[in-house]
Parts: sequence; structure tokens; C-alpha cells
Amino acid sequence: MKKPKNIVIFVSGNGSNMSNLITHFEGRTDGNIEAVFSNKKECLGIENAQKMGVNTVVFSKQELEEGNVAELVQLLNADLIVLAGFLLKIPKEFTSQFENKIVNVHPSLLPKFGGKGMYGRHVHQAVIEASETKSGISFHYVNENYDEGNLIAQFECSIDPTDTIEDLQKKIQELERKHFPEVLEKLIAQ
Repeated sequence: MKKPKNIVIFVSGNGSNMSNLITHFEGRTDGNIEAVFSNKKECLGIENAQKMGVNTVVFSKQELEEGNVAELVQLLNADLIVLAGFLLKIPKEFTSQFENKIVNVHPSLLPKFGGKGMYGRHVHQAVIEASETKSGISFHYVNENYDEGNLIAQFECSIDPTDTIEDLQKKIQELERKHFPEVLEKLIAQ
């Protein structure tokens, strides 16, 4: 039997995608959530990961930039690093060390509405203000530039003319809940 792939998740906020992934991979033989990393000690994601019995690591921006976090990830033999609402920019030294092993989900159809400052409500607001008729999520590999890594998969939803930012946010969260586990399953099967 094949050894399960080690997955490390990075979060900065509530960790709803993280919780979904931990639940999905619990007891499976193909993948294992090895640890949850965060740059925020007080974030709900860390608290929820601990309640779910997953090891957690809290680090500073400086520790990320100096390579300490990369060393820890290597010690965990991470096969896949998943950014699930992680807001700090990953340094070039880190991305080059884990090329095509860091995956992010972005709440728009990249290359539209990506880049620095484009996360969460900011993205949804920009999409609504641009009168787009569709939006969605983009899974991509992470490189040293915000939201510019190679695309893995995209899933879309329609936007009604009456949709608010909150309406769009709910549609995007539903896409993430549905597709995040299946995309990771495919990646760890490669």
C-alpha cells in the first residue's frame, strides 16, 4: 500500500477551507493533513485545527522570510503545501524550494482580479463593480508573484445583476467547499 501524501495547510483567518480539508482527509489512505501553519496566533483557523487534533505551528513574517518556516515544512516531509486563506506573500526562496508543491485557491477567474491586495471581499467587490456576469475560483501553483503561478483548475459561477458582494461570496465559498478536496485528491494522486 502506498504511503499517504503529507499535506501542510497555511491559514491566516477563519480556516473554513482548512476545516473542510481536515474533515475530508481524516482516515483516508491517500493524504494526511500533517500540520496547519499560520502567521496569526489568534486566528480561528489555528484554534479549529487544534480542536480537530491537527498539529499547529505559528510563525512570524520574519521567520517566513528567513527560511525557518521552509525548514519546518521540509522536516515534515510535505508533499503538498496548501494556502487556504493565507495572506502573506511567500518569498521566492520558499517557492523555488517547493516548486509545483504549493497550491493556492483564489476567489476569481484568474488572470482577472488577481494581484496584491486582491483577496476576499476586495475581489468580490471588484468583480461586482466591473459588472461581470461570471466569477469563480482558480487553483494555481504559487510562485514569487501574487496569483501568477500556473493554473491547475478553474470553476465558475454566474453572477445575477442583483447579486451583492455577500451573495457572490456565498457562491464562491460553495465552489471552494465542493472543489477544494477533489482538486487536492487529483494532485496527490500524480
